[in-house]
Amino acid sequence: MTQRLYYTDPDLCEFDATVADTAVRDQDRPHVVLDRTAFYPTSGGQVHDTGWLAAGDGDRARITEVAETEDGRVVHYLEAPVKLGAGTTVHGSIDRQRRRDHMQQHSGQHVLSAAFVERYQMPTLSFHMGDEYCSIDLAAPSVSPEQVVGAEKRANEIVFENRPVNIRFVSRVEAESLGLRKLPPADRDELRLIEIADLDLSACGGTHVHSTGQIGSILLRKTEKVRQGVRVEFVCGERAIGRARREYTALSEAAGLFSAQLWDIPAQVRKNFEDAKQLRRQRDEALEQLAGALATEAVQQAPERNGRKVVVRVFADRDIAFAKLFAQKASRAGTAVIALAASTVDPAGLVFSQSQGGPADMGSLLKEALSAVGGRGGGSHDFAQGGVPNGVDVAQFLQKAAGTIGA
Repeated sequence: MTQRLYYTDPDLCEFDATVADTAVRDQDRPHVVLDRTAFYPTSGGQVHDTGWLAAGDGDRARITEVAETEDGRVVHYLEAPVKLGAGTTVHGSIDRQRRRDHMQQHSGQHVLSAAFVERYQMPTLSFHMGDEYCSIDLAAPSVSPEQVVGAEKRANEIVFENRPVNIRFVSRVEAESLGLRKLPPADRDELRLIEIADLDLSACGGTHVHSTGQIGSILLRKTEKVRQGVRVEFVCGERAIGRARREYTALSEAAGLFSAQLWDIPAQVRKNFEDAKQLRRQRDEALEQLAGALATEAVQQAPERNGRKVVVRVFADRDIAFAKLFAQKASRAGTAVIALAASTVDPAGLVFSQSQGGPADMGSLLKEALSAVGGRGGGSHDFAQGGVPNGVDVAQFLQKAAGTIGA
């Protein structure tokens, strides 16, 4: 079993140790196990440390991941194979900035979880720490915006009070009488407790700050409904500052584009959204009117053959949606009209449509025509749609298809 130095000294980022093993079962990546380590392995929602191991002969290995085995050993995964045999003395150096960030996030989570319990009786079911943000899942059917603000306010009050954060070890029997926020499964005789003065007492193996003031700040972000309750996303410390700065910069840029104050942006966005919807409606109406006018003119000008009119039209400057609209308008402009329309706007597309209940079969006509050029498509008796491969002369293709109607 590896001695875990971070249990008693979470600030420790430099240490000496001895390589105990280099061949853990079922591990195909280069790795080592040390007799003692300050590297934190991924567990309890907190992600692992990274850093370096250096041997006295100059060999240096980058630690990219740290995990723990079922028998209590801590496995250090190496970026590349390095000769660190059993018994080798090494010096470990942990990425201090990453460690400090993890301490801020994890301690911030304890404070935030306690605030949700204190204010709204919403216990935390799980905790996740990611590279960009952290989250807790609350046992609650919903969390209102007012409750988010209230929990955030209370959590930051505790941060500003700079309450002591202490580590202590107790037996499980003793822990059961201390009123822990959450008692872990009964698989250990001794528990490591993290205590935030007059606020929270939790069993936890993670790395934590010495006082709540070192968390810096706690910023709650979005909430979302999940299977077991409500997920609350948050960031703490330097992450909160970085995220706030990034979002302030984005809002400032948006405000400049709108020539407005930051707080006026939501109203401006809503107005622009409504204006855009109105413009889209007007555009759609105009396109429908244009398609209708073109379709009426085309039907009037089309020669009648065998008691019906066949309209053929290729659009080089309109998309397939407009070609479809034109074909539908044309086939509804009379009782015996067939419209073969196409758009050559990439990707090129075809639409075959006829007046309802007409004698031809648009689906069969399109499939037969496309089979000759390797295209794909299909549809119903009165309407069909498909695409043509690159290089096909669409205008010639439609004229050929039109020539087969009633032949």
